[in-house]
Amino acid sequence: MAHPRKALRTTTIGTVSAALAAGTALSLAPTALATPAARPAAQPTGAVAAADVRFVDITGDGGTVLKANVFTPGGAQAGDRHPVIVLPTSWAMPQIEYIAQAKKLADQGYVVVSYNSRGFWQSGGEIEVAGPPDIADASKVIDWALANTPADPDKVGMAGVSYGAGIGLLAAAHDKRIKAVVAMSGWADLVDSIYSGRTQHVQAAGLLTGAGFLTGRPSAELQQIMKDFLSSNLDKEQDMIDWGAKRSPTTYLDSINRNGTAVMLGNAWGDTIFPPNQYASFYEKLKGPKRLEFRPGDHATAEATGLLGLPNDVWTNSQRWFDHHLKGEDNGIDREQPVQLKSRSTGGYEGYPDWKSVGADARKIELGSTRKIWANVDSGANGGVTILSNALDQFLKLPPMAYVPLLPRSFAAVWQSERYSSAQRVRGTTKLHTTVTSTKASGTLVAYLYDVGPLGLGKLVSNAPYTFHGQTPGQPFGVDLELFSTAYDVPAGHRLALVIDTVDPLYIEHNPTGAQLTFSSPAADPSYVSVPLREE
Repeated sequence: MAHPRKALRTTTIGTVSAALAAGTALSLAPTALATPAARPAAQPTGAVAAADVRFVDITGDGGTVLKANVFTPGGAQAGDRHPVIVLPTSWAMPQIEYIAQAKKLADQGYVVVSYNSRGFWQSGGEIEVAGPPDIADASKVIDWALANTPADPDKVGMAGVSYGAGIGLLAAAHDKRIKAVVAMSGWADLVDSIYSGRTQHVQAAGLLTGAGFLTGRPSAELQQIMKDFLSSNLDKEQDMIDWGAKRSPTTYLDSINRNGTAVMLGNAWGDTIFPPNQYASFYEKLKGPKRLEFRPGDHATAEATGLLGLPNDVWTNSQRWFDHHLKGEDNGIDREQPVQLKSRSTGGYEGYPDWKSVGADARKIELGSTRKIWANVDSGANGGVTILSNALDQFLKLPPMAYVPLLPRSFAAVWQSERYSSAQRVRGTTKLHTTVTSTKASGTLVAYLYDVGPLGLGKLVSNAPYTFHGQTPGQPFGVDLELFSTAYDVPAGHRLALVIDTVDPLYIEHNPTGAQLTFSSPAADPSYVSVPLREE
């Protein structure tokens, strides 16, 4: 189906793609400088031998050549066996991405094989988006490591950031040799990641698509899928969903549970490519050893300093996870609370026994009075810019903001809570329930939760989009929407505000020209927003 804003979309995609290209070039420079020499200099007497690194070609599925580097613990002797960790690269990143962490792991006694995912940079093949060839590649790399390094076949792990995280989880479902996985800033449900609320996440999809063309060779299937996705071709919607499900670890959850893989998941609250909700849902369904960590930031920003070899909590805990589950070390990670959260406000860690214990004290804000808004106009409330806005929140505590009293009520529906006498520690997933009446059969709404200070300045706590099709104009229908999970402290003296409008640069909207949306609260089915709070 055609959309009147194709030109705007094209501009947006080009902009974010160019931004990614510039960011990739800048981030690679210090990493490349940190690359160790192929053969370290001789160590002084009594010193621990440095890890050995080789750059190799590995034959992947169908004969595809995968460019790789291999770190072996220094001083390894014939007959030695060491746990092995396989690291597939992130989307659009070259094979040196993990070199700083690979060396650290090798210095601790691991064989580490990092390879460039097929279709990117010098590796052969085409970009399959974690399709069957990518999963087969992971097993081929393990085969190679067992045949060509002192790797222990009973102690195999996989780890990765973003694309590498998804491939690692999928490989664990298909290869029983993988005993432990660390998946950082990845996805469990690809559809729910970039099509949540039946809404295309245009900046995320545009960034990934642009980066794929800049650094690799997208397959014909991928090109068609993204063309249909970005052009809102509803005739192909089920095909796109099926394509995404095939590449989603949650589809193979039973296999992961059956294999008993030890799974550690880490993500950022503000990840605009793979939002945290889908990871939390997947975590709850895992049956084996598991750990879930959420921190402030956006996509891969929580792990970024570790890729440069700097101190980093995510990578530190990743090694602890492997030390326990591959080496058998009693380092206490199995006795810690398995759900570890860092608040966007305080920066301190909080432990929980499971995800459902997060935000167990939910409070409702009633949305009692009717609001009517015009569609097609950005009210000024929005979720910011992918990567940039939540990185600013992570490092400077500057989330997207809006001056709530001045939001135009013709284009934004606004409800506010009372002023709170004590701090409200929002933890988990805020849920919206309301009744909508549209003048058109299709439409998009975006809900925002703001922390509003005494002067009316609102700081974004969370947001989420919702799109509908095939509704009868003038006929009310119910909407249930989960906002993206978060951890945020609302100070005493502040309010919470729910704002709903119809346009956000993060998402493709489906509002026909002249559409109006009415939000009501029938007596038999009251509207509300349920805010999860930490139990005190």
